[in-house]
Amino acid sequence: MSLNEKRRVFLKGSLAVGALGAAAGMLTPGAVLAAWNKNAFTAKSVDEAIAASNGNPVTTPSKDITIKAPDIAENGAVVPVSVVTKMKGVDSITLLVEKNSTPLSAIFHLPKGTLPDVSTRVKMGKTGDVIAVVKANGKLYSARKGVKVTIGGCGG
Repeated sequence: MSLNEKRRVFLKGSLAVGALGAAAGMLTPGAVLAAWNKNAFTAKSVDEAIAASNGNPVTTPSKDITIKAPDIAENGAVVPVSVVTKMKGVDSITLLVEKNSTPLSAIFHLPKGTLPDVSTRVKMGKTGDVIAVVKANGKLYSARKGVKVTIGGCGG
């Protein structure tokens, strides 16, 4: 079987599986978007976003949270950020960008037993702090890291 024939068989199989999933109602947009926290992602301040995503805006600074991000980001449209902690009982990790018009960038809900180590890319409109909020054992802990942005990623 040639490469083109294999590709056609793969595409036919993929389309068939997708059509079956859509017919079974497995791929409905409502199910995918049901977990989206609109209030948290549209909040205009860091405190509002933390309160909407975690139920309480009060956090305790912690040195047990490590944020890996560049000191200087040449392109604010794609700033790589990683958060890791050695805390036990981590339920979620929330990432915020202080100077963005809507500061909440991501919420990671971690099942029990999951290593609390997440990575993503965030947009940064201008120079400011990246904030990580870790919810562990019912309490909120936070850490900050300053990132200088030379070209803003939000049209700036």
